[in-house]
Parts: sequence; C-alpha cells; structure tokens
Amino acid sequence: QAQLVESGGGLVEPGGSLRLSCTASGFNLDYYAIGWFRQAPGKEREWVSCISGGGGRTSYTPAVKGRFTISRDDAVDTVYLSMTSLNVEDTAIYYCAGVKYGSSCEPTDFWGQGTQVTVSP
Repeated sequence: QAQLVESGGGLVEPGGSLRLSCTASGFNLDYYAIGWFRQAPGKEREWVSCISGGGGRTSYTPAVKGRFTISRDDAVDTVYLSMTSLNVEDTAIYYCAGVKYGSSCEPTDFWGQGTQVTVSP
C-alpha cells in the first residue's frame, strides 16, 4: 500500500532546530513533487514549502523563507524539511503530501498522517 510517513517532530525551545522526514512507503518517490503543509491549533492548514521531482525547484511561504530548507534524497525515498530559528508561531502539525507543482503548489489527495512540532520555552 502506497503511503507517505512523516517523522522527526517533537518539542523544541524557541531558537531551536528540527528536521522532519517524509518517507515514501510502497512506491518510489522519484519524480514526484512533494510539499510540506502545517496546521496550527484553531487555524486552517497552510502551505509551507514544495520541492519538484528531482529537486531542481523549491519554494517557501514567506514566513519560513531563510529559516526552513526543503530537500530530498530519492535513494532513500525521503523528502526533508530542515527547520531552524524556530519560534512559537511554528507550532503545528506538519504534513507532507503529493503536490501539483506548477505556478503554485497544490496538494493532491495523497497525504501523510502528520507529525507534531511544538515550540515552547
């Protein structure tokens, strides 16, 4: 069964760092564009970052640009989201999803289960 599995979330202090992983299970991730999204308590889910199949193009929402880096290693079917300078506003459940990556990054119906990131003193 094809699925995306996120990992790497946790509790971190403001200013800290985390690296999230999104690993494909049951299929090869090569050539698939993948996006990261997040949903904070009481808020709608929002787009964070996307990476094209092959990794040649990336994009970020302004709130995370310069602090987060998306990358991929297709040899292990994994997309990463490296997060630095975390602040309390980054607290959310983070999801990865298959996306249509044209002029914008639009999620498909293929989502992972999410991983919780909590930034707290």
